[in-house]
Amino acid sequence: MTPVSEDGHQPVWVDEAALSELRSRPGLRVLDQTGHGRDELRRLQPPPTDDEVSEGTRWAFFPWRNTVVRLPGPLAYRRIRTDRNRNKITGAEQDQLGRLVIGVVGLSVGHAIAHTIALEGLCGELRLADFDTIELSNLNRIPAGVFDLGVNKAVVAARRIAELDPYLPVRVLPDGLTEDSMDEFFDGLDLVIEECDSLDIKVRVREEARCRGIPVLMETSDRGLFDVERFDLEPSRPPFHGLLGDVDAGSLRGLPTRDKAPHVMRILQATQLSARMAASMVEIDRTVSTWPQLGGDIALGASMVATAVRRFGRGQHLPSGRIRVDLEQSFDRLDPALAPGRSMSADGPRTDLTADRPADVLDAVVHAIRLAPSGGNVQPWAVEVSGPSVRISLVPERTSAMDQRFRGSYVAIGAAAFNARVAAAAHGRGTEVDFRPGGDPSAAVAVTLVDGADPSLPGLYPGMIRRISNRNLGRRAPLTAAVRDRLAAAAAIEGGFVRLVEDPDRLGQVADILAESDRLRYLTPLLHTQMMSELRWPGRDRLELGIDVRTLGLDEVDLAKLEVAGRPEVMELLAAWGGGVALGDNTRDRVRTSSAVAVVAMDGDGVQDYLRGGAAVERVWITAEQDGLGVQPVSPVFLYARDERDLANVSEPFQSRLGALSSRFADVVGLTAGQAPMLVLRLSHDAGDPPRSERLPLDEVLAAR
Repeated sequence: MTPVSEDGHQPVWVDEAALSELRSRPGLRVLDQTGHGRDELRRLQPPPTDDEVSEGTRWAFFPWRNTVVRLPGPLAYRRIRTDRNRNKITGAEQDQLGRLVIGVVGLSVGHAIAHTIALEGLCGELRLADFDTIELSNLNRIPAGVFDLGVNKAVVAARRIAELDPYLPVRVLPDGLTEDSMDEFFDGLDLVIEECDSLDIKVRVREEARCRGIPVLMETSDRGLFDVERFDLEPSRPPFHGLLGDVDAGSLRGLPTRDKAPHVMRILQATQLSARMAASMVEIDRTVSTWPQLGGDIALGASMVATAVRRFGRGQHLPSGRIRVDLEQSFDRLDPALAPGRSMSADGPRTDLTADRPADVLDAVVHAIRLAPSGGNVQPWAVEVSGPSVRISLVPERTSAMDQRFRGSYVAIGAAAFNARVAAAAHGRGTEVDFRPGGDPSAAVAVTLVDGADPSLPGLYPGMIRRISNRNLGRRAPLTAAVRDRLAAAAAIEGGFVRLVEDPDRLGQVADILAESDRLRYLTPLLHTQMMSELRWPGRDRLELGIDVRTLGLDEVDLAKLEVAGRPEVMELLAAWGGGVALGDNTRDRVRTSSAVAVVAMDGDGVQDYLRGGAAVERVWITAEQDGLGVQPVSPVFLYARDERDLANVSEPFQSRLGALSSRFADVVGLTAGQAPMLVLRLSHDAGDPPRSERLPLDEVLAAR
């Protein structure tokens, strides 16, 4: 084995033969850390690659510790060590950052910076330049120890980094940065961090960096001062943002300290120094030896540099300029009373819509229309009463991207017209329904009272009044043949049909499709904005329009998650990462544990098909509840998209994915070409008694147009 210097700064990788020879060294410590690594590797998500599992282990000898350590190979070691970075740093970003070559000049302040860069895995090579050695007075800010006194500062930093990541190449220039070592230090650098004390070297670093088109970062610990100089983007930019004026390194070299002071003050901007720093500088050589620096300030600076390196490596916005992150000043602005979060269980006043059963037939009809279901509880209708007729018109402003060509709105209006028929029949009157009266597309339905009530409708009136979206989990139990027949008959009476999905395998497939649909809804900016705008929080929002969050069947934990999911910038990141699978978990879990999923459909996709389909949906819904089932609409975002153009309007970024989901959904539930789904309903047993969404007051329904 080649003789090993104990003054080194990097580990020596040894094979079995060299290891055997090493074991004869007096006092050698042998550590095997592969057990820990193997266990952690198995727990990683996503699972490790074949290369990470099979690459084998390595022995690293650390001469300055007289210790040899067995470690996972470089791929597994890096994967395990940086695993907890994700996704503040994604795997792809970690690979990108791992190609950077970064140089640090000055390893007092620079020690914490270099170590933090290595800690986060922000580079593939480090170069450290410092001629000075560790002194006892350095130990207030350099995380070294008494064993390091008298050792070169760059070597101490390199050793500490080697013990953190023995696979990271670290080059040390123990004579500091000189004219002779400029090429060795700068060749191939992507970024230089300048933290030295010598004014002429500070300027010389910038001259060389500007010549080579390398950006410079500098952290000055007082008041969190941080500088960025993008010489890669601005090759004629003056050093220090022009604060020094027309000077060069040569003119500063050899100046006495007194003559350098004005230049230093121009860089630091004397009026911006903290009061304690400025007062301490007055006391230099009298009551203090030099300017003060604190370990905590330097740790903050290291964090700032690491943040800038991440932005640089990712290609994010990082212009030239200067900032201050003054924690002392921030603590002077502590908010003494933070606003409490939203109350998730506030029980505000509610209107009992089921208690109002008007005696007058027209009043009852209008009330029944108000109770109809609609996507997001947007209530896309306006009602006009004229003699014995009630006209239900479309309010086009109450729509969303999911509501392609107002198909969902027409389903809601069709359900409202069905409710009107039921209410009229319960009061002994029949109805004539005219779809699109007068050819006006906004006047969707006219319901006119006539003699002779439909005998099948009055029995539905109590159920129509009580009908509710039940998002509680419920219990899975098989549907009886009689229930299936009644649901099929309810759809058929209104000209539609129902497809029931009951077996666990097909339910699981539907659950996965609907969960993925929910994920894409969250990750599509417009759909996400519209979905969040539908939610109503008690104590903050008006509850008569939209979905009261208390009706979602969520516990406190899930409601807190919903607030996170409401943030568009979070969804933007998840979309970029291809993540967010958990966004569909709520729907997936509920569908998988349901008794059945019912797809109400029509043989056609014209406007009248959707209007009639709304009646079929409402009749099936009421019938299911009469049979003791909880009913929840769980329609996918592609429900009303009938072609590629519609899918693009719903979500252009995920158009092809939605198209595939739509085709798969049709196959699983048994829909053929030309058959159009109206609504998808989740059916469950013992779902309990959920809270009810409210409705717009009567005067607003009548005055909406």
